[in-house]
Amino acid sequence: MFRILIADDEGIMRQSIQKTIEGSFGSEVEIALAKTGREVIEQCDTFRPDIAFVDIQMPGISGIQAIEEVRKRNGGIVFVIISAYDKFTYAQEAINLGVMDYITKPVSKKTVLDVCVKAMHQVEETRNRRSDDLAIREKLEIVIPMIESSFVYNIISEDERDERQNYLNMLDIDQEYGYLVFIKFGEYKEKGKFANELGSSVRINRSYSMLRETIRDYENCIIGPIMGNQLVLYVPVNKEALSYEERVELITRYRGLRRKLEEKIELEFFFGISNVRHISESHISYKEARRCVQRGDGHIVHAVDLHAVAPERIYPHELDDQYIQLGLQNDMLGIEEVIDNIYQWFINQDEIGIGNIKMKLLRLLLRLEGKAIDMEILGAVNDRGFTNMETVSHIDNVEELFRWFRSESAALCESIELEQRTSTDSVVERSIAYIKSNYGRNLTLDEVSQLVDVSPYYFSKLFKQTTGENFIEYLTAYRMEKAKELLSNKKYSIKEICGMCGYNDPNYFSRIFKKYEGRTPSEFRE
Repeated sequence: MFRILIADDEGIMRQSIQKTIEGSFGSEVEIALAKTGREVIEQCDTFRPDIAFVDIQMPGISGIQAIEEVRKRNGGIVFVIISAYDKFTYAQEAINLGVMDYITKPVSKKTVLDVCVKAMHQVEETRNRRSDDLAIREKLEIVIPMIESSFVYNIISEDERDERQNYLNMLDIDQEYGYLVFIKFGEYKEKGKFANELGSSVRINRSYSMLRETIRDYENCIIGPIMGNQLVLYVPVNKEALSYEERVELITRYRGLRRKLEEKIELEFFFGISNVRHISESHISYKEARRCVQRGDGHIVHAVDLHAVAPERIYPHELDDQYIQLGLQNDMLGIEEVIDNIYQWFINQDEIGIGNIKMKLLRLLLRLEGKAIDMEILGAVNDRGFTNMETVSHIDNVEELFRWFRSESAALCESIELEQRTSTDSVVERSIAYIKSNYGRNLTLDEVSQLVDVSPYYFSKLFKQTTGENFIEYLTAYRMEKAKELLSNKKYSIKEICGMCGYNDPNYFSRIFKKYEGRTPSEFRE
């Protein structure tokens, strides 16, 4: 069905166009009529036509003025101008207003039908595009929450940090910085305790769509899944830190969000807000935001405020990340510095017992070992964890505990370095053996890296680190050594030796040989 408006101050013209269209399209069209520019505007608001035939010269508001006014509120109508004048200025105005066609009186039946069919096609194309857009939007409404959930899980589990940028790209987010909001909800009792957490989780899951919409009204952010009675938001920003005024405005906004959620869901909500950090450090922001809820005093707590009240009690989790990264790189000087910082923090705490420190250091060792195993730079290590637990159980002072921790960290780093070196040596040794057996073929780096099952880029890096030469330099040097051996035997011609050493062009072979030996193959043989 197409809704068509015919606007002309001449009754005969209106009826003629109406009869022509209805005679050809019958029940496929619904037609409304107008005889002034004002009626055109009113009909476009009430009848909402798909197509409008509008005469330029009408009493009061002209056709051009009417179209201009309608365009402000409805840009989807296909307009066709009717005029008794074939004037360039009118045609130019019509083009500026996005009019589909300009026809002059007297109007033939064929012209009306041709223009009408053209306009109907344009309307159909617009409808199809709108339908496709809606279908895509419906799919995105399913896919986007899944991507957002995966992104939040990546942060919480501290998975591959490089992947986080890929998630932001998929969500069309170009800011590299952001902060985390940790939300805890339920039937609050006292001192951070909640009653009926399972029931609260079930209730919030039933209202998840409404929850997302409410949060979106207050914040443009990535919304994670419901995890028990907890929820995580990631808010991208385009700066490295927020000013005092921005922080106050942010807290005020979240107060409004909290009140709205509590009205709709009838649970109590607590918000912890982290500092702004680079996307690669968002896992630290997560821990910080969660701490704000766990240790904060209030429904909305920002990390800056928490640090200001009790800075010495906030463990610097970034030290843990530095320890892991430096351990994987076998940087013992760097690790020693990090361990000193961890030690200094713990000895400044009055209320932390040695048992908690033991558990912290054991977890750090296990994290480093587990990360090395996951990255396949360390094999599974028998019962080191049990041995360590047995050892620390007999240590009863912090200084001795940290001496043990330094020693064990050094031993673990040595194991990582040894396994990396052994693995590297094996890869390079196998590749060199293959080069020596196949130097006479058209040998490529891709072929050899595939043989040892290592990517070409990484293989090239390992090869140069071990041999001091890149792949091509080593292969060429070996071919030149073999060429000298063969040239000493006059059984083979220089052309034959060229082919036996993996070269197709004798001239090129001669140039390479001279570059390495300072003489041509002929001069060398003589």
